[in-house]
Amino acid sequence: MRTLKRKGEIESLLENYRNNEKSIGFVPTMGALHRGHLSLIRKAKEENDICVCSIYVNPTQFNNPNDLEKYPRQLEEDIKLLENINCDILFAPDNEEMYPENEDEMSFNFGELENVMEGKYRPGHFMGVGTIVKKLLDIVKPNRAYFGKKDYQQLLIIRSVCEQYNIDTEIIGCEIIREEDGLAMSSRNKRLSPKQREEAPYIYSVLDYASIMGRRMQVTDLKDWVAKKISSNKEMELEYFEVCDANDLSIIKEWGYDQKVMGFIVVNMGDIRLIDNINI
Repeated sequence: MRTLKRKGEIESLLENYRNNEKSIGFVPTMGALHRGHLSLIRKAKEENDICVCSIYVNPTQFNNPNDLEKYPRQLEEDIKLLENINCDILFAPDNEEMYPENEDEMSFNFGELENVMEGKYRPGHFMGVGTIVKKLLDIVKPNRAYFGKKDYQQLLIIRSVCEQYNIDTEIIGCEIIREEDGLAMSSRNKRLSPKQREEAPYIYSVLDYASIMGRRMQVTDLKDWVAKKISSNKEMELEYFEVCDANDLSIIKEWGYDQKVMGFIVVNMGDIRLIDNINI
């Protein structure tokens, strides 16, 4: 595996592959890799000639400085994991490489997408996500890029970035990878205490039941039920549970005929923020 830290180096290398008609699959990450990330990389390897992974903890998408400071970083361990699954190229830039001085700020229009859920509760988050994803896609110029559906709203934001800037990359959403007890895999899980880790699967058990019961209840009753269940766990504080149209994330108040609907939840366990979603 080649590990590169400079934009010019990776751009030159990938240009050679493109000139030889090699397809490129790309998995951008913030490191602290887990089986969810590795499943994306395996899919990228299966569907492309060359697999590129990036590791970069992007400061502009953290609206909470404490969250940025505590985000797990383990580059040497991550490199070993990537080598073990035969990733071809790792791009691991620093802040100076990705955010040079006197650079023009990017602008995006995400419409209502940035006013609900993560956009509402994490102001500026999606501007940061959009900026770094566009920068990385401009550098790598992949045929396909792979993202997990755990961050479903982010997936729609990234597709919007590609539409707004006419980026010719296929954005592929991949299913959530879970621990055996149902907890959605996340780099933040590493920060859970043993007690918190023991309790954390309760989030998915509530979501799973909400998915089963879903349309047998009114939307408001379902939301109240989820809130009550989460608040009954002393380790957890519900930030939000929303029921949305899966296509545009508009919040729904009643069930529509033949409408694809998803439930989205964020639960805080101490200062650790856990996110999950499910089809309803």
